[in-house]
Amino acid sequence: MTRPVLKPNALHPIDIAPNPRRVTVTVDGRTIADTTRALVLKEASYRAVQYFPREDVDMSALEPTTSHSYCPFKGQASYYSVRTDDGELHDAVWSYEHPHDAVPQIAGYLAFYPDRVQITEH
Repeated sequence: MTRPVLKPNALHPIDIAPNPRRVTVTVDGRTIADTTRALVLKEASYRAVQYFPREDVDMSALEPTTSHSYCPFKGQASYYSVRTDDGELHDAVWSYEHPHDAVPQIAGYLAFYPDRVQITEH
């Protein structure tokens, strides 16, 4: 099955820009990510998403899962769970390892669901 590949356009724009602020991700008081190099992806009318460079994420807190999703604008996403003292937050993190040509900046960056973790701009 061939999946569609769409390019951002006037009806579905995608803008990616560096976030000039420090951004952290915490879970149960534990810092999972801390960066001054986040990228903010704004897509159409969706809520803006912070993407974190892998080097600024505590990868020991993440466990890859077998979950995947597909966006015709960005490509296939892979998922991670966050390990906590009480268990795990299943599929709370995603990454586009090999995004479509329209969004190469987010390759390998990680994004967190804001309803599962605390994301703070400082």
